[in-house]
Amino acid sequence: MNPDRIFEAFPAPSYRGNQEQALRDIRDAFEAGNDVVLVRAPTGSGKSLLARAVAGCARTVDEADPVEATGAYYTTPQVSQLDDVAGDDLLQDLNVIRGKSNYTCILPGELDTPVNQAPCVRERGYDCSVQHRCPYFSDRAIASNRSIAAMTLAYFMQTAGSEVFRKRDVVVIDEAHGLSEWAEMYATIQLGPRTVPFWDDLRVPQVDSVEGAVRYAEALARRCTSRKDELLAQESLSPGEVRERDRLQELIGELDFFVEDYRDPQSPTTWLVDQDDDGDSSRDRDRGANARGSGDEDETENPNGGPLTIKPMDPERYLRYTVWDRGNKFALLSATILNKDAFCRHVGLEPSRVALVDVGHTFPVENRPLYDVTQGKMTYEHREETLPKIARTIVRIMQAHPDEKGLVHAHSYAIQEQLEALLTDFGVGDRVRAHSRDDRDADLESWKASSEPDVFLSVKMEEALDLKGDLCRWQVLCKAPFLNTSDSRVAHRLEQGQWAWYYRAALRTVIQACGRVIRAPDDHGATYVADSSLLDLFDRARTDMPDWFAEQVDRLEEPDLPEFEPRAALASTDESGEYSRTLSGRGSARSGSSSASGTGSSEKAAEDDSSGARGRSRSRSRRGRRSSKRSPLADVWDTES
Repeated sequence: MNPDRIFEAFPAPSYRGNQEQALRDIRDAFEAGNDVVLVRAPTGSGKSLLARAVAGCARTVDEADPVEATGAYYTTPQVSQLDDVAGDDLLQDLNVIRGKSNYTCILPGELDTPVNQAPCVRERGYDCSVQHRCPYFSDRAIASNRSIAAMTLAYFMQTAGSEVFRKRDVVVIDEAHGLSEWAEMYATIQLGPRTVPFWDDLRVPQVDSVEGAVRYAEALARRCTSRKDELLAQESLSPGEVRERDRLQELIGELDFFVEDYRDPQSPTTWLVDQDDDGDSSRDRDRGANARGSGDEDETENPNGGPLTIKPMDPERYLRYTVWDRGNKFALLSATILNKDAFCRHVGLEPSRVALVDVGHTFPVENRPLYDVTQGKMTYEHREETLPKIARTIVRIMQAHPDEKGLVHAHSYAIQEQLEALLTDFGVGDRVRAHSRDDRDADLESWKASSEPDVFLSVKMEEALDLKGDLCRWQVLCKAPFLNTSDSRVAHRLEQGQWAWYYRAALRTVIQACGRVIRAPDDHGATYVADSSLLDLFDRARTDMPDWFAEQVDRLEEPDLPEFEPRAALASTDESGEYSRTLSGRGSARSGSSSASGTGSSEKAAEDDSSGARGRSRSRSRRGRRSSKRSPLADVWDTES
């Protein structure tokens, strides 16, 4: 790697914000001998451009000996982020490759067939006459032979050990804050009717220890291998049999990795096992990897068990094989790598070989205000009382933004459904949209494309969502995004007292959410905090806040919202001029001043107030607020899925 090439490799014609300083700091960090550089860059920093510059520092073929790694990988867990890269004219030399299922066969009669079910994978010994023109193999060949290959993190991990995508000199991971969680998810083994092709033919035991799960995994792997060999012996397969064969191969790899890792006394990974009694009610059977079990019970003789989930905790070995062995130098970029040492601990890195580069925020804090509209706790036991109050508050916020689109982070589908019903009962349903589990993307795109000031009730859309400009001017966080304590990994960590990790994970999601509605220095968007547990979260996780977000929290204030009047929430700007100039700042925001966005001066706020608008807000600084002394157990989130 040649860090001095970083400025030459920067793809834009000029720098904006703190990009030049960021490149200088990244270069210095690599030149100091660090193997990994964490780049904490907030929204609007141009992380993809920084990533391209780092990738351009990789050793070239001309500079390398035959055995030395060359070139770079760019990878991100977010498909939407990869789509953005593929469509960016400045990043055209990032050669994108996707999984086979994203490509369509070009053979006559197969034009609706994804490549992963095409004749080349259905028929043994099939010689495709057009493979050189196949969209998948063409993209794969280009990506494997060019200096920078771009792919999703899932594809990157799945190609570990591939002869096509071998080790490279530099690996750049964008949106890397969730690397540990993504690895845990990818390494998790689900054994049930949707994941094991012949599940109904199995005699599933009650598994009461990790040792018991290992024995069952060994037996199941043998059964899968036998069935896979039967399929491979056939001359041709149906599309369904192709899916079964591929799933069996994947499952065999998962089971073998689990058994090997568990049997390795040097592995730091702790494995947990959950089992359903009957496929409906969940019973956690958590045993740490050190609790090996007595081995006296013969669990295979008790066929009364249900589906199994085998989960790794901090899968260091998995990450080493799928990520750390794939490159010489690494750059990991995100706005929310909150604690360097904790991040390194969870992903298996030695902190002394890792540097953290902080990129300053270039968005004026006045343009990204936080507003305190808390109505109580949204824990399960308090939700029935709190949620109607939040719904009424959302109506008042809609009144304050009559001609601007809004987003509500509902956190769960149960809350989304209740909110939609409450808002409909209040008479504002015509301005409210929601998405289903199956049509998330389509419903989101329909809302974004609409010119109406509709409010979108979303679930799990705190990340990878670009709502620049008038796509969305305000949002509501109606529930603190604490992790689900019924998840055995979460429960295991909390039993070990890892409360800092718990609060840090929630804070990370909040910071990500706050970045959805402001995407440029001249953009503006307000975030309303409706769950009082969020205020406590800000106190408890204060030491892990980036300075630029702490600045937002310090300016947290209570807005002076209109009185509850649902009809006004549906009124147009012309019909309700009073509300159109309240927190939304319509008419002044476009010129750079708005009491809601925080871009207006006190003189302008006074002027608006004298003209009848409700533009003033009561500032309540959080700077001197003391942390709660209550036990963290009092704030454990509900255990719904």
